[in-house]
Amino acid sequence: MKKLKNRFNKIKEYIKNFNYKQYISTNRQFIAFVLSNVINACLLRFFTVHNYFAIKPLLADLAIVLILGSFVYLFKAKKQFTYLMVISILFNIICIVNSLYYTYYMSFASFSLIAVSLTVVDVGDAVVKNVLQVKDFLFLWQLFFLGFYHLHLKRKKYIEYAGPMENRKKRFTGTLVFGLIIYAIFFMTVTSVEFSRLSKQWNREFLVTKFGIYTYQFNDLFKSLDAKFNTLFGYDNAAKEFRDYYSENTIELKNNEYTNIFEGRNVLVIHAESIQNAAIHQEFNGEKVTPNLNRIKDEGIYFSNFYAQASSGTSSDSEFTFASSLFPVTNGSVAVSYWNREYETLQKMLKEKGYNTLSFHANNGDFWNRNNLHKSLGYNTFYSKSSYTIEDENIIGLGLSDKEFFKQTVPILKKEYDENGKFMATLIMLSNHTPFDALDKYGEFDVDIKEEVDGQTVSYPYMEGTKLGNYFKSAHYADAAIGELFEELDEAGLLDNTVVVIYGDHDAKLPKNDYVRLYNYDKETDSILDKEDENYRPVDYFEYEINRSVPFIIWTKDRQFNKTVDTAMGMVDVMPTLSNMLGLKPTYALGNDIMNLDNNVVSFPNGNWVTNDIYYNSQKDEYKVINPNAIIDSDTITKNNEITTKKLQISNDIILYDLIKNETDRLDRTEGES
Repeated sequence: MKKLKNRFNKIKEYIKNFNYKQYISTNRQFIAFVLSNVINACLLRFFTVHNYFAIKPLLADLAIVLILGSFVYLFKAKKQFTYLMVISILFNIICIVNSLYYTYYMSFASFSLIAVSLTVVDVGDAVVKNVLQVKDFLFLWQLFFLGFYHLHLKRKKYIEYAGPMENRKKRFTGTLVFGLIIYAIFFMTVTSVEFSRLSKQWNREFLVTKFGIYTYQFNDLFKSLDAKFNTLFGYDNAAKEFRDYYSENTIELKNNEYTNIFEGRNVLVIHAESIQNAAIHQEFNGEKVTPNLNRIKDEGIYFSNFYAQASSGTSSDSEFTFASSLFPVTNGSVAVSYWNREYETLQKMLKEKGYNTLSFHANNGDFWNRNNLHKSLGYNTFYSKSSYTIEDENIIGLGLSDKEFFKQTVPILKKEYDENGKFMATLIMLSNHTPFDALDKYGEFDVDIKEEVDGQTVSYPYMEGTKLGNYFKSAHYADAAIGELFEELDEAGLLDNTVVVIYGDHDAKLPKNDYVRLYNYDKETDSILDKEDENYRPVDYFEYEINRSVPFIIWTKDRQFNKTVDTAMGMVDVMPTLSNMLGLKPTYALGNDIMNLDNNVVSFPNGNWVTNDIYYNSQKDEYKVINPNAIIDSDTITKNNEITTKKLQISNDIILYDLIKNETDRLDRTEGES
């Protein structure tokens, strides 16, 4: 205790006697390095989470820059600029990558996603057109500034402080201590809730708003490495939590009017790329964007309040969650990093019932590691790009057009059915993928306003030329492809004893401003309504998030259900809902059979959640009331937060520690010993 007190007194004396004027005059280059990198961190928050004036993240960023920068004093004068540039390049990469990543995913990047990010190579055109923006290059000003400032100082024959090694060590120690003191002051302001979220790491936007980008990124590096160690050292606690959760939450699919209704039928799943409910609900000049999907949803069971719950793994996350009723993994993606685990899936349960399980996608089999992922999910056969004939005229966007894909798939599916009997098959669409720019191949579909005035057609420039307008054209093409698919399936006799399941895999990640134009365009003035206008419809954070809902439809040829289910539902609820309809008994599903619920908590990988009544933003601890008649209290918020946190934790542990396999093996050993 005495030694600690003496050290504290020395630090106090050092600070008291510190010559700040001399430090500033002999450390101009270092100070420029610190300030410019802190400004870049503020710029990133300005472009993303908009809390650039917040003191807490600024202190955290400043502390990190000082701590890493302090090591410059261990170098001789000629090497100091090189060191500062290397660290600046690191900080620039962090800012640029996160700026790009936030534009596409509305979240921040993770070291564990490096393998996932390699898939960007295959969608580079989409990244350039829909993601890369001028703001992403602005961070580079810092490198140019530091370089020019260094040349300026050299011309003035200014030499950054170096001196004898003993003095350099003092400068290093002083700067390091100063950085640590600022960090200590910052951490004194951190609440227990913020600490808890820092340890979990899944609420990334919240972390950047509270801890700054540099602390977030280095904590993410630690957590990514920690995940590897936890697979070795954290198993026992995770296994106990797993056992306790399922002992208290035994899955019981209660009988309802849909129980076993599709038992023994073929199951055909259509993975509809980027199809949103916004497209299904939209029409132009009396023509629906998706007339076929509208007909199918009206005839079948349409789940109108459905969310994909995908994370950084996008389409592959939806495939995984659809199959397993688990959430996407916290760091990375299951498809790339955790495909070799044991999962309980819809495909495997149907295989046990004698089904032939098949998947079809006219893209490279290694995209999202589907060659391995689909085996892990329980598909017998995966027909990928090599199974299709692809001519240049049949390419739209990333590959084979959906119409040609379906045309070539139906004969393969027919052959499989004739030879192997009942099937569960998934058809993964591709054409309706960002950047939605194959306008010459989508066919004619007008997204401007057309009116007859005095016998002449007058056109008002509405959505033509916008990304959202192009998306509607693309969705119209994808819908036409689905219409042709149904005709081809019917001609082949494949609809007679088949239940068709259609889901949107995720939203299309479209610009918010385009929605503002969609809802508030005034054709008379060819402008957007004033925000004060009573007819103006704002598109705030909550409106945009709720608008990301996607369709989920169940349809059969021989029966028209004509039913709409408006209970809030997520992809995690699909497997248990279909299981009850198909006579299956899952054990580890984290979702619910939605046909037994009037209200449901749909949890998202970032900690947000939605019910029939409210949408809750966990980053800002704010919510929007959806149902004006709902009674919202703090207990409801707390309860739903606990449900979300627990399910995300259990799901992540199942994936990380391979708990389904390991706990099944443990039970088998226990039974064998007894």
